[in-house]
Parts: sequence; structure tokens; C-alpha cells
Amino acid sequence: MALVAFDFDGTLADSEMLDRIAARAGVGDEVATITERAMRGELSYAESLRERASLVGGLPEDDAHEVYSGVRLREGAAAVLADLRDAGVPVVVLTGGFGPGVEAALDAAGVTADRVIANRLLVADGELTGDVDGPLVEGTKDDALREVCEQFGVAPGDALAVGDGANDVPMLDAAGYAVGFDPKPGVGEHCDESVASMPSLASVLRERGLLA
Repeated sequence: MALVAFDFDGTLADSEMLDRIAARAGVGDEVATITERAMRGELSYAESLRERASLVGGLPEDDAHEVYSGVRLREGAAAVLADLRDAGVPVVVLTGGFGPGVEAALDAAGVTADRVIANRLLVADGELTGDVDGPLVEGTKDDALREVCEQFGVAPGDALAVGDGANDVPMLDAAGYAVGFDPKPGVGEHCDESVASMPSLASVLRERGLLA
């Protein structure tokens, strides 16, 4: 038995959730700059996430939920997820992004994941507080991968991980097989191979015996 672990922002989805929230809050350029620095590994992920979250403090909760509700999977991703689950392969999403957006995208595509581990932007008095919480703020994706592997009775060496950014590297290194999805600079060297589309990823999954 195997397991496939996906990053979300930049992998299953073609945009960064926090960048979209920041655009709604009028601080899109500032947050996008920090996001790019984090994905290149120039900032620690926890530091960059807290800094970006602080910039969207004060945004009405309803506005944030409107952004979440508009998050969508990239072209071809739903078919890959559905085919894996039909094949009996556990599918997990490990993301520093936010649970409501992941769930909205999966629901809109009519697919599900066996487990989603995500963070959350905190809310008080109907507004984002500027704080962020969750298992993947300080926690890293290698620990999350080991957790889900234990849950599903799969050795990490039998897991395949797919990601694009610097914060995915621990997960990519811990998995038995690592696939970079259009990886950021410095990430590809941690991958067994890289792809730039979901059909190409499906081909890799077939070659690895995970899809028929």
C-alpha cells in the first residue's frame, strides 16, 4: 500500500491563498513579495507566515470567507485526486494554507481527500486578527507526513510527495519518492523528478504503479 501527499498552494491550486486574501485587504504587493521570498527559502516559513498574516489583520471575516469560497483546484487536479482514491490510494493534503479554502476547492471539484492538515487565520469580533495558528506554522511537513503515514499504516518510504516550495522540502525529503510541481529555485534538487502539469503528474503516478 502507498500514500500520496500533496501540497496545496502552488501545487493542487495555482495560486497562494494568502496572496488572494491580501489582495482583498489591499496589501497584495507587500504579501506577494514576502511569499516569494519564503518559497525561495530566504525566510523561515513560520516567520514569513506570521508577517504576511499580520498584514491582513482587520479584514472582515465575511471577506475572507468569500476568498476561501473562490479557491479552485488547478486544471486536471480533480481527475488525479479522484483516480488515486478510486485506486484505493490514500490522498492527503499537507498545507501551510488554510483549511476553509482547501475544503471549498475540493467541494467545488466534487472530490475529497482522506486527510487535510492545514492552518487557520484567527478571527475576533468579525475580523481577522492578524494572527495565524495551526499544526504547520511551526510544525514541518516531514512530521505531518509521518503522522498521516502512521494513521494509514504506510511507511514514509512508501509515500509519494508532491510540492513546489521551500516549506515542502522536509516532506519531499521524508517521502520515498518526491515530485516537484514546477518547483521553486532550490527545491528541484530535493525531487526525484519534476513535472509542470497534472497530466504529467498522472503519468508519473502510473509509472510508479499508483494508477492503472
